[in-house]
Amino acid sequence: MAGKQFPSPAHSRSASASSRRLLAAVAASLILLTASYFLLLSPSSHRSAPAILANPSATTSFLASLDRFLSDPHPSASAAAPVELDAAIRVQEDARLYGDPTWPAPAAGLLRVYVYEMPSKFTYDLLRLFRDSYRDTDNLTSNGSPVHRLIEQHSIDYWLWADLIALDSQRLLKSVIRVQQQEEADIFYVPFFTTISYFLLEKQECKALYREALKWVTDQPAWQRSEGRDHVIPVHHPWSFKSVRRSVKKAIWLLPDMDSTGNWYKPGQVYLEKDVILPYVPNVDLCDHKCVLETQSKRSILLFFRGRLKRNAGGKIRSKLVEELKSAKDIVIEEGSTGAQGKAAAQDGMRKSFFCLSPAGDTPSSARLFDAIVSGCIPVIISDELELPFEGILDYREIALFVSASDAVQPGWLLKYLRGINAKRIREIQSNLVKYSRHFLYSSPAQPLGPEDLTWRMIAGKLVNIKLQIRRSQRLVKESRSICTCECRVGNTTRML
Repeated sequence: MAGKQFPSPAHSRSASASSRRLLAAVAASLILLTASYFLLLSPSSHRSAPAILANPSATTSFLASLDRFLSDPHPSASAAAPVELDAAIRVQEDARLYGDPTWPAPAAGLLRVYVYEMPSKFTYDLLRLFRDSYRDTDNLTSNGSPVHRLIEQHSIDYWLWADLIALDSQRLLKSVIRVQQQEEADIFYVPFFTTISYFLLEKQECKALYREALKWVTDQPAWQRSEGRDHVIPVHHPWSFKSVRRSVKKAIWLLPDMDSTGNWYKPGQVYLEKDVILPYVPNVDLCDHKCVLETQSKRSILLFFRGRLKRNAGGKIRSKLVEELKSAKDIVIEEGSTGAQGKAAAQDGMRKSFFCLSPAGDTPSSARLFDAIVSGCIPVIISDELELPFEGILDYREIALFVSASDAVQPGWLLKYLRGINAKRIREIQSNLVKYSRHFLYSSPAQPLGPEDLTWRMIAGKLVNIKLQIRRSQRLVKESRSICTCECRVGNTTRML
């Protein structure tokens, strides 16, 4: 046994104590890691639902944002067009062609937008008119909807413009930047408030303002160079800018949908290759991850609808659905408008329901779809001609059910279909609604993956085709049949050709 060392009892006890402490530390670490792992997997964890607004100080209230916007000066930052705009643009494009391997696609997804400095009668004066008259009027449209609430629903022109002209230090979007030189721009933005002017000005005054805006825009060298093909115009209410639309039909229109009947948009004026569909501004408050969990036990209504029960064109489906569903159990079908009481009733009903009916209105779209999405109520879309916002980016099959009009009016078909959807699938769609809500919430400042961000991403995807159309128009003889005008396009349709 010579040379073999045995530890002393004291040393043995010390080593044993160290080992126990080490094992205890390891065990504690494992427990913490395990707890963290299961916490991350837990459906009640805050990590399971991404933050809807990246900036806690952001607001989704149109009035609150507008008050703040009008109280802060926004100095001019846009330079006038150079004398030889086309030559200056060619210099810029050559530099980017040989220096940027991603061009003409926006580098790293970055779209360069030039914002026109229009006279205040087209911009600030109209915003002030809305703000100053908001609480002093009870004006209603012909169908009883509050005028100012309708303007809010279509206020996409405000949210986009306010973000574009904000100071760089206040902006969060990485997909778009404002440029001061016209020759640097991919796209030109026209900040004219077509919806406010339509609803708050007298008819002839509105038409005169439309004509003035049209002349101002079409006199710009950049418009004349491209005939408006690289210009973005918000036309989000189907009645707005109607008297002069024919003169701007080559521009990129920001729309609520694409009516295929010809009642709102004439054939050849709008089509998906050119224009962008934007969501309505929701009329109800957001029901976030916590809210959806808290309201789950209160959702006892199978199918809910509150709105106008009689509509024109494709909206005639509503009266047929009412007749089919009016006496069914666990179904709530109510007449209602978008006023303060209507908002409270709609919000309460949607948060108590599993499914929310979203039929066509006077146009294929309905603001109700976006109210349902932010309420955690699964939309049941019955609108065969509907085009959806950002569908090149978002998959609506994850958050909504699509039912053909012919199926929906068959006796008993719709209720049997909805009652056949199991609880697991309902929870999956509700979870997706929480995740997707951020894509439909306009805010100040605009949020990454919010509707403002996705608008510019959709336009960036059209950029190569826009440049193609501009260059072809510059080289072809005007009378040549090789130029495809808007009139030669097929009508708006969701059917496969």
